[in-house]
Amino acid sequence: MAGQALIEPGRFLDALGAEVELLLGAARTASPDITVPSSPLFTVGEVVRHLGGGYRVARLWLTEGHAPQEWQRNPAPRQSTEDYLRTGLVALMREFSVHAPDSYAASWWPADHTYGFWRRRMAHETTIHRYDVQDAVGTYPGEVAEDFAIDGVDEALVVWFGQRLSMIGLSGTARHSVGVSTGGHHWIARAGPGFTEAWRCSAEEAARADGLVTAPPWHLYLWMWGRLPLREVEWSGDEDAIAQMWALMRLATK
Repeated sequence: MAGQALIEPGRFLDALGAEVELLLGAARTASPDITVPSSPLFTVGEVVRHLGGGYRVARLWLTEGHAPQEWQRNPAPRQSTEDYLRTGLVALMREFSVHAPDSYAASWWPADHTYGFWRRRMAHETTIHRYDVQDAVGTYPGEVAEDFAIDGVDEALVVWFGQRLSMIGLSGTARHSVGVSTGGHHWIARAGPGFTEAWRCSAEEAARADGLVTAPPWHLYLWMWGRLPLREVEWSGDEDAIAQMWALMRLATK
């Protein structure tokens, strides 16, 4: 399998196309000025614009081979935000279509320099923001396939908690470990002064951590991205360990 994902890379392109349509369908039903409950700095219109920019950034990573400094950050004059999103997506999907998932691609995660990384990243980014828009406009946010949600938990932990925090110079204040379990998959998220790390593990290793968090895959996926409160998951063990992990995840995915 290309890259580090837990599911077949073609699934991400299918999800990306479907999630965009769900997001835009929900966005058309309400004012673009409605605030997103889980991300108060975002409105529905800003989510659509943000994704349009995100697709452009991803394509430039792929075509330029490094983090882009300049891209079209807003719709052109007389261009709708929906068209801005769609044109960004079309260009990105075209780039995906001519490169195999295991082809080399620059990325900000050292463990995965492939086109597969960006397929995965953009699919999960879109899914989380689709939830945001549906939640904001009052549409019931439909769940995703269980294995897709499990992969999203894995990405949140291994990529964002384990890698992104160190890139922005953040770490824990005390040494704690938290086991995470869902759908037969298990991880450890460990942090302390000067480090954060996460890895896939056995059920026994997860159970030996200072704290343990469990939930159905869809709920845990949303919880990892700060879209659900602590009461929506089951937890046990050291409350400080879980609180630190939660706080660090919010900073990683900010």
